[in-house]
Amino acid sequence: LSDDLASSAQSPAEDGGHSGSIRKGCDPFAQSQRGQLQNRRARINQQINKEMRMRAGAENLFRATTNTKVKETVALELSYVNSSLQLLKEELEDLNSNVEVYQTESEAAKAPMIPLGLKETKEADFTAPIQDFICQHYGEDGSLYREEIRELMDLRQAMRTPSRNQTGLDLLMEYYNQLYYLDQRFFPPHRNLGVHFHWYDSLTGVPSCQRALAFEKGSVLFNLGALYTQIGARQDRTTAAGIQRAIDAFQRAAGALNYLKENFSNAPSLDMSGPALCMLVRLMVAQVQECAFESLALGGARDGDASSTSSLRLAQEAARVSDVYLLVQQSMSQPLMKDYVPFSWTSMVQVKVEHFRALSHYFAAVVLCGPTCNEEAEKAFVHFYVGARAGPPLGRLLRDSQQRRKLGKAHLRHAVMRHEEAMRLHGVCKSFRKMDILQDVLAATHKRSLDKYSELDREDDFDPTRQKPDIAPPNFAAVRVADIFRRLGPLSVFCGHTRRGPARSVCLPRTEGGLGLTLRGDSPVLVAGVAGLREGDYIVSVDGRDCKWAKHAEVVSLLQNRDVKGARVAVVALLSHDKRAAAVAHSRGKENADQRPTSRSAKGRGPASFLNWNRKKREGARTHRRPGSTLNLPFGDTGATY
Repeated sequence: LSDDLASSAQSPAEDGGHSGSIRKGCDPFAQSQRGQLQNRRARINQQINKEMRMRAGAENLFRATTNTKVKETVALELSYVNSSLQLLKEELEDLNSNVEVYQTESEAAKAPMIPLGLKETKEADFTAPIQDFICQHYGEDGSLYREEIRELMDLRQAMRTPSRNQTGLDLLMEYYNQLYYLDQRFFPPHRNLGVHFHWYDSLTGVPSCQRALAFEKGSVLFNLGALYTQIGARQDRTTAAGIQRAIDAFQRAAGALNYLKENFSNAPSLDMSGPALCMLVRLMVAQVQECAFESLALGGARDGDASSTSSLRLAQEAARVSDVYLLVQQSMSQPLMKDYVPFSWTSMVQVKVEHFRALSHYFAAVVLCGPTCNEEAEKAFVHFYVGARAGPPLGRLLRDSQQRRKLGKAHLRHAVMRHEEAMRLHGVCKSFRKMDILQDVLAATHKRSLDKYSELDREDDFDPTRQKPDIAPPNFAAVRVADIFRRLGPLSVFCGHTRRGPARSVCLPRTEGGLGLTLRGDSPVLVAGVAGLREGDYIVSVDGRDCKWAKHAEVVSLLQNRDVKGARVAVVALLSHDKRAAAVAHSRGKENADQRPTSRSAKGRGPASFLNWNRKKREGARTHRRPGSTLNLPFGDTGATY
């Protein structure tokens, strides 16, 4: 994780003590259409997991046995299992094709958007592994941290069913930010905690299991992007405010998925692989461009703008939407994606390529078939045609009303042909036959082009404002979190990446000359030489009072107010090279203040860091990297030094 994520944490002093998250997930048994759809997806994922285990066992038996009869029986069983898997895959694909559930409830006919379903996961039990790690690494009784472990598990359980609003987004972001502390506390590079993270592919339901925390982080980030797509799809795009909310949601979805693509490699599931994420980012950008077109059309209709220039710019914007959807179609046609993406998604993209190309021809015809074509429209038309035209110069043609009318009719013919092709593609996909909204949109635009072709006297509207699609990376600092396990002490010393000796208890007797003890630093305080103590020891308690987070003045006050018997001090010492690294971090006071550096833009970042999913794959390359740089690379910005 990068500094922009770490900066979102509250310091214990400002937080005022331990306080659990108040965020909760949705009721998984809620009878909403979206909840029922997600529950069906979860059930199919479990069935796919069961069938795949059965197939793996049967294949192993088939390879191991030499008995001909057993081989025939196993081969028959394998055919049944493969048939069941195919049926489950088709059922899951049908659920992924059901995009109407996520659309707005407005009665106005708008082309539906494509949302992503959330990745499902199994429950993970952190209790025994974290308690054992605390006992072995920190030398404390792990059972004393049952409350913190319960809070962590409750937070993970809640994020499995986030609500489809800002509260659900904050819930996912809170758990994602909390994984930073979990990584620092309990996932050192030289040791594995032993917790298995099970996640299912969003589109195929194929299960994947990893012990690397990077897999958990990436899956949560994928769900963050998926939830943004669902929020964007549900917006009422008949109003300017609704369109802007949809644009913002799809831009943030593209940013989250692009962030995942640039910072992770070797994904165990296909939905988080490079080609799939590239395709999804393009899809989100295309949907942003479509919303921008709707915003332009809505603005023109609201302002009553029916000029030839405005119609021509609408034609240009529609052509741009068609082009970006064409890029999405090419991404979906790649060999790895062709059999992976649901057929309904591919059909929807193809329909929109034809639909918006037809709209582009229609609005161009509106200008050409008008009574006049002013100088501004002539200049705009020069940039409208990309390739060279045959025939007379364009300027002379536009000034001739008869020639301009013929060119307009040619555009209308192309518009009608493109509309008919879009309707044909709509009829090919059986899942679209139940989608009345899309059919109404295609039929209405097709009828409008036919009417214009027969009458040649209708004009339409345009708003010259044009919005360029963009992607918005996730702002991790937006959700403030407090380290659940901060009772263990500041991360600069008490983390899983440092090696430290067991806590030692030293009795400091009271003398007239004082202790001869020099202290420096805060949270925790360091010792600079005295009998029974060593320079560099960290004071963790005085007379049984916890001093891990204590300031310098507090520890001095405790030692000065000791009784006649003296003071009993508990100290810990870091081992080998970790002592210098911790001292540097400690002197900078990383854990003593609520640091909030502003997130740098994507342009200002250094090269993206790549986190491998499986730690074993990197053992051979470890000698070429800095110590501790395997799984603990910064998640985003790699320019910070620790």
